[in-house]
Amino acid sequence: MGVWAVVDLTGDLTLWGWLLALLCSALQGMSKAGIAGLGLLGTPLLVTLFGARPAIGIMLPLLVVGDVFAVLYYHRHANWRMLSRLVPIAFAGVIIGSVIMRHITDGALRISVGAIVMIMVVLAVLRDRGVIPDERIPKGWGMAMVAGLVAGITTMLAHAAGPVMQVYFLAMGLRKNEFIGTGAWFFLLVNSFKVPFFVNQGQITRATLTVDLYLVLGIPLGVAAGIWLVNRLSNRAYVIWVEAMTALAALRLVFG
Repeated sequence: MGVWAVVDLTGDLTLWGWLLALLCSALQGMSKAGIAGLGLLGTPLLVTLFGARPAIGIMLPLLVVGDVFAVLYYHRHANWRMLSRLVPIAFAGVIIGSVIMRHITDGALRISVGAIVMIMVVLAVLRDRGVIPDERIPKGWGMAMVAGLVAGITTMLAHAAGPVMQVYFLAMGLRKNEFIGTGAWFFLLVNSFKVPFFVNQGQITRATLTVDLYLVLGIPLGVAAGIWLVNRLSNRAYVIWVEAMTALAALRLVFG
């Protein structure tokens, strides 16, 4: 059966199933607006509704739409110097990831990424608490290359780059709005770059795009709710939230 053949992914979905799927979309929108961690729930829940391969394909267009909304609101706060380092390396990581995914088990990659993220979380927390002086945290091309490559590779596995970039931005000391704005542009560019690979691999199909048409309304609703919450968090409270959610994400990757 061809990629663009008509396949019904929605035939057995109940009203509660649709509401749950719409909630997944809204959670992704809130995550794109800066409420880190909520997006981690979206893909696993969609997997329970549609199966693993279709769920990943359904999620990517929703992520791109969420990225567009986030960029429209936070575009003024982006750190373009940082993006100029990260994005080309992340593009290379996407290409590498599309190749090595055929040769490495999901479990091995998940554990490796989780361990790297956890180490980076510890460094960010120690820096934030003054245990490690800020000047001791590497901020040059080497750190950007590691973060960009790991993010690019892992984003090809269940869109798992979020924790990597969150902890990198924490380590770089970005404040709340700059953190969100830089992340919004980074993921808009990287997720858009991923689309042709997903189409070529049969993960985005006519069937998955049909589901996206039903679920896309949840994205702007989630973004609006996320912006409302972010505006009520101090920079300190926001950093603590991101650190906690990123650590949980790393543990989830390691222990699956």
